[in-house]
Amino acid sequence: MRAAVLTEVNKPLQILDLEQEPPKANEVRVQVKAAGVCMSDWHIMNGDWPLPLPMVLGHEAAGIVVENGPGVTAVKPGDHVIFSFRPHCGHCRYCSTGRTVLCIGHNDTARWVMHDGTARVKLNGEPVNQMARIGTFSEHVVCPAEQVIKIRHDLPFTHAAIIGCSVATGVGAVIRHARVAAGDSVFVVGCGGVGLNVVQGARLAGARTIIACDLLDNKLEYAKQFGATHTINAKSGDVIKQVQALTDGLGVDYAFDAIGTEPTALQVVDALAPGGHAVLVGIPAFSTRAPISPSAMVYAEKTISGTDYGSVRPDVDFPILADLDMDKKINLDDLISRTYKFDEINEGFRLLVTGAVARGVIVFD
Repeated sequence: MRAAVLTEVNKPLQILDLEQEPPKANEVRVQVKAAGVCMSDWHIMNGDWPLPLPMVLGHEAAGIVVENGPGVTAVKPGDHVIFSFRPHCGHCRYCSTGRTVLCIGHNDTARWVMHDGTARVKLNGEPVNQMARIGTFSEHVVCPAEQVIKIRHDLPFTHAAIIGCSVATGVGAVIRHARVAAGDSVFVVGCGGVGLNVVQGARLAGARTIIACDLLDNKLEYAKQFGATHTINAKSGDVIKQVQALTDGLGVDYAFDAIGTEPTALQVVDALAPGGHAVLVGIPAFSTRAPISPSAMVYAEKTISGTDYGSVRPDVDFPILADLDMDKKINLDDLISRTYKFDEINEGFRLLVTGAVARGVIVFD
């Protein structure tokens, strides 16, 4: 089967023919139908996140179960599923309390091989790693069964794919992690796939004021489609003063950094009103540090927190997001601004990095 493999940092992905082993105990084999083009993959491609290569990238995807390994009961062949890039053992202290994205039950193996420490795909007999144990830029994926979640059959695969990362992360950051309430004010830095879902998560929560900030006017236009009440081009002047001008001089109740850099992390803290809550959503390069002002945090009683995967519970929340999409409570039709054939994957990343798309999705034949 064919898969898009990163063999060297700062080089294009190569679509190669790989050998794939069948699923072992508690694993499944899935035919991939759609996969999103995400900045997390780009962070590996450009070396921000140094991981062992070669690796099949891809982590935002959906498909159809075609084969079960021994012991799998949660899904069966023919089921439509969304991949989860975080495992959950079901018994560690975090899984037991519903914080499954923090699962520590599989710390004995690296996150790019199966739980038994071995690979399921090979190139010329040599093992190839899979991003997040799934590596969904592939015609078929063998992965742990706990990392696929059954969803309704009438959900389009393109929509299902992006629920698996950008939608869950953005909406979840607002609803599950920050718990924004009706009438609150929200500031969002970065209007890519995740940031736009933060915007529509804030709209879903009933936020009164939703301020979106980006460097690109086309991204700000997207933000208006998804519920932003105000937009700020960060090149237009002092962003914090503009946020304060829109909020009676106070700042916002909640601010979300959907980019993941030192300047944007500091910006969301500075944009807060007293008692406000800043949430770091975008994942930066591993070397990034941001020097906050402890005195400002103390005297204004500000809160800063991080959220991985929007703090969602994939087994519970993916089906909910699917229902919200099918009921038109969230807008995924307009979020997918471009689709690609598998052979066009590197063009997808080129357009992602230039900011030309809201979300691009690869559609497999």
